[in-house]
Amino acid sequence: MNAPPSAQSVAEILAEKAVALRPEAIPAAVRERAEQLLIDVVGLCVAARDTDYMKALVAAADTGGGCTAIGRAETYDAGTAALINGTAAHGEDFDDTFEGGPVHSSAVVIPAVLAACERFGRDGRAAFAGIVAGVEATCRLSMIIPKAIHKAGFHPTSVLGTMGAALAAAKAMGLDRRQTVDALGIAGSMAGGIIEYLAEGAWTKRMHPGWAAQAGITAARLGQTGFLGPRTVLEGTHGLFHGFARSVEGDYGVLTNGFGEKWFMDAITFKPYATGTMNQPYVDCARRLRARGVRAEDVKEILCETAEGYVHRLWEPLASKHRPANAYAAKFSTPFNIAVALVTGGAGLAAFTEATARDERILALASKVRYVVDPKNPYPKAYTGHVLMTLKDGKVLEERQPHIRGGAHEPLTRVEIEAKFRDNCEHGGWPKNRAQRFLESAPKFFNSPLDLSLLRG
Repeated sequence: MNAPPSAQSVAEILAEKAVALRPEAIPAAVRERAEQLLIDVVGLCVAARDTDYMKALVAAADTGGGCTAIGRAETYDAGTAALINGTAAHGEDFDDTFEGGPVHSSAVVIPAVLAACERFGRDGRAAFAGIVAGVEATCRLSMIIPKAIHKAGFHPTSVLGTMGAALAAAKAMGLDRRQTVDALGIAGSMAGGIIEYLAEGAWTKRMHPGWAAQAGITAARLGQTGFLGPRTVLEGTHGLFHGFARSVEGDYGVLTNGFGEKWFMDAITFKPYATGTMNQPYVDCARRLRARGVRAEDVKEILCETAEGYVHRLWEPLASKHRPANAYAAKFSTPFNIAVALVTGGAGLAAFTEATARDERILALASKVRYVVDPKNPYPKAYTGHVLMTLKDGKVLEERQPHIRGGAHEPLTRVEIEAKFRDNCEHGGWPKNRAQRFLESAPKFFNSPLDLSLLRG
């Protein structure tokens, strides 16, 4: 075998820093964030467990293997458990997001780490290190060539999440530098996820984090056993960014510089609403207008400023966004989000049902919403909202939201995150005392032997 080149690849630098990461050296604020992410993911898995898409997924899975699917009595092999939990965590689009990407990290990384730790008998400390390494890497990966993966027609959470899950599983499993580099190299050939779900509200986006989590575990296991992956998987001529971003010209330093010292995951957003990331500020604007006394019947027209990067996902084709194909498609329609928030007062799980998606009062209001692209919009560095409403009596009302609520500029408190968790558990059928037991155990989760039996059933 030829000797490898002397220059380090991006994956080699990242692997070196991830392997060197020690749980005791991770700041308390990052530990708190990891606990919050765990709480959010568990609640989301419970909330989604009886949905039609989860029933279909579980029906296709073989049971047995000893790994936990949250909210289910049956056990599965590690990859299948990660697939189920990742799909459930992201299924209602209520999971955390990262300004700068955008990318959903925890719905991929946490299911991969929990399954890997359970399969290989790793403890809470290993899970903590894996989660932190994977979430941080996924956030940083999203900033190498911002917007490009989405623009090329792929889902960044699925593509980049596969890499983050591989790193997370490798860290949690205790792989060395060479094994971790191979895991990352292998993961690049497993990444994927097109955004054609937008055409008619298909369920494939829901599955993307679960598939990425499953792929991440598989890549880590192959790396562990010596299966070789390309070390230039990220920046190479035929690497991940060439394939999914249509370019290798990016800021790779943002991935590795200060990794383990500076924490981008501090800026992760916990969603207050069960809908697409960029819709969240528009929902806040609509709710404020409702609080000012505006009724749907009062509205003549609505004009919204938006970012160019939003248009192909949330605004066009406009006729389809005015009348989404189903409840899931409604989550990716800014006109529908504005309308449902103004009519119902919220945008939680109950706002996106087949009944609301067919509600003529909501749809009539949605049909009055138009947009104009603001060339100065800061996306993806910030997610903004704007609603300019003209009423039938000629009055003009306007609301702006300069950032997404729940993020760095206006974070949710631990109390609010736990309240969201309780609501999600109640929605999914867990009794209040069971939800409370998990919340009480969360501060000790990363200090103890890993026992996920509390999360079964």
